[in-house]
Amino acid sequence: MSNHPTLGLGFYWQDLKEGQVFQTIRRTITETDIVNFISCTGMLEVIFIDTTYDGAIQGRPAPGALTYGIIEGILMQTMVQGTGLALLEVHKKMLAPVVAGDTVWAEVTITGVKPTSKKNRAVVSSHVDVKNQRGEVVISYDVKRMLAGRDE
Repeated sequence: MSNHPTLGLGFYWQDLKEGQVFQTIRRTITETDIVNFISCTGMLEVIFIDTTYDGAIQGRPAPGALTYGIIEGILMQTMVQGTGLALLEVHKKMLAPVVAGDTVWAEVTITGVKPTSKKNRAVVSSHVDVKNQRGEVVISYDVKRMLAGRDE
């Protein structure tokens, strides 16, 4: 093991302050994403499996859970990689459809950092707005996570 800094690690709770805003990278939702997701989860609802279905959504709709999962995956790989200890609470609203070919990203605002009484941890609250390529909010959620602290 070397003494070089490790790339790709998340934030310790001490690195975060209420009011900070972050933007994730962007990710295009593909037909393959939709097919793989609905197949492995069993979300084989007609709106997702029948391209001739005449629903209210134009295009190939993606389940809201897929879009949420992709954003959470981006956050796992960046913001909380190696420092996330637990997902404690999530309150989300699906506001607009996402279809194959849409590109999503998120704006994350830290809304609270509350250190716990033991083991150098804190509950970090944030508000996440998931947006599409037009900047429209498609999912909005509030989340609380337990993050590790930096050894001092």
